[in-house]
Amino acid sequence: MNPTITTQNFFGTSEAKLKEIFAEWNIETYRVHQVFTWVYHYHCRDFSEMSNISKSLRAQLAEHFHFSLPKVQQRTHSKDGSIKYLLELNDGAVVECVWMPSESRKTLCLSTQVGCRLNCSFCLTASLGLKRNLTAGEIIGQHIAINEELDEKDQITNVVFMGMGEPLDNYGPVVDALRLMISPEAMKVSTRKVTVSTSGLVGKMKEFQEENLHINLAISLNASDNVTRDRLMPINKKYPIEVLIDCLKKYPLKPQRRHTIEYVLLEGINDSDEDAQRLAKWLKGVPCKINLIPFNAFDSSDYRPPSDQRVLKFQNYLIEQNFSAFIRKNRATDILGACGQLATQVEVGTPR
Repeated sequence: MNPTITTQNFFGTSEAKLKEIFAEWNIETYRVHQVFTWVYHYHCRDFSEMSNISKSLRAQLAEHFHFSLPKVQQRTHSKDGSIKYLLELNDGAVVECVWMPSESRKTLCLSTQVGCRLNCSFCLTASLGLKRNLTAGEIIGQHIAINEELDEKDQITNVVFMGMGEPLDNYGPVVDALRLMISPEAMKVSTRKVTVSTSGLVGKMKEFQEENLHINLAISLNASDNVTRDRLMPINKKYPIEVLIDCLKKYPLKPQRRHTIEYVLLEGINDSDEDAQRLAKWLKGVPCKINLIPFNAFDSSDYRPPSDQRVLKFQNYLIEQNFSAFIRKNRATDILGACGQLATQVEVGTPR
């Protein structure tokens, strides 16, 4: 922790904001490109080393900005090769994110909030409540900090905003982080390799489509009727299934893009033949693929995953109805690093 910091973290500062600042300083805006190149492409953390920038501008930058990344406090290794990271932020708050390797990609599941306020009953993160939102710098900082300690062959290729928190409930910082992540001037991640998960905040989804980011959305549906979804996900009382589905049908997508529908399967709750039939009816006309996720159990939950046979039967029905339906392989379950399992208990401001 460093309570004396009064300058702004450069990580998370958008191109637009830096151009505004440079305009106020009467500095040519093309200099923004030069600074971003040093920081994001050459990994420079010292303004004085930016040799193609005037000394006076270097001094101004040093007076107004600092570089701050989350600090890796703990690494927990899964038998499947995944690593769960415990990251400490400047105020002592901590978040978790998970690096997951496969043959074709190296995916980072990052967090957008310390905790979450949406109170989904099957999610361990919900037990924390919402402590605070992350800044744009803290969001992209997870990517940068972890990439810096990974070998070249293990560098992050894909990013999913599916860790702690509801991304669209922290709208401004998440959008700023996404712009930096996909910008050729900054982190240069392809939009096809970034996915933002949401519980279905329809109002924010409508705002998000106006951002023109062309980022993949993953929608946590998890029920085929409103009574069940009300119980599992209280946000459904504000945005019931029919409102969410209508939003998805009207949501503009680039050619060949589809929404991802996430459906956590809970034994005896939402896994029946009737559930599969209702789900297919809801999703008719929605360009989507469906990820079926057998519940990732944790000690304090009474929910259990269905049998493999039941999961396969659910999937097969959807395939028969011409949907692309996949059973998502659970990753990092042995280290509580899977979907819905992130929930460090360290409080904001805890001395370390």
